[in-house]
Amino acid sequence: MTTVELLIYIIFRGLAIGILVSAPMGPIGVLCIQRTLNKGRRSGLATGIGASLSDLFYAMFTGFGLSIVVDFIENNQAPLQIAGSLVLTCFGIYLYRQNPARNIRKRLNQKSSFTQDFASSFLLTLSNPLILLLLIGLFARLNFFLPEMKVGHYILGYVSIILGAFIWWLTITFIIDKVRSRFNLRSLWLINRGIGIIIIIMSLVGVGTGFYEYFIK
Repeated sequence: MTTVELLIYIIFRGLAIGILVSAPMGPIGVLCIQRTLNKGRRSGLATGIGASLSDLFYAMFTGFGLSIVVDFIENNQAPLQIAGSLVLTCFGIYLYRQNPARNIRKRLNQKSSFTQDFASSFLLTLSNPLILLLLIGLFARLNFFLPEMKVGHYILGYVSIILGAFIWWLTITFIIDKVRSRFNLRSLWLINRGIGIIIIIMSLVGVGTGFYEYFIK
């Protein structure tokens, strides 16, 4: 793999991880939508930024642990891809069956600053260690760590992850702000199901690829 190919490899996988770890409509996604609808896009964006930085912290923590055993990962790429894909499949099924509308609560337009929205979102995301499992699954499925990666490559990867997360939150708050008069609970449910289906399909492809490389190739 040439230097340019490696950079492109890292950037695109980092962006994908950032988007996929942010996209599920869990408590933070619902909170972001609530704040966008009730207090405007600025409040929703502050919520997304707080969640993104918390996700970055977990990504760096997970990545540091996995980078230590990068040679083991390289030598066992197929089994780890299968395991990571199975974890993602379970997560995708859970996401598909989940109804995020249950978490919606009618709230008054309580005033809070950008900093308060950011801090509450950061702490709420940080209190959810299940993100570690999702990140481990994504790192394994996308084969994010390679033996030839150096410190600069890791930094680029983490920057790409947080950029992917920012892209997601910018997009979702923009859309919700523009269609606020037509947005309903069914829309939230459909978003979650769509994301769940995408993760399941990606995971099943990973399982198939892993089995092929391990048992057939």
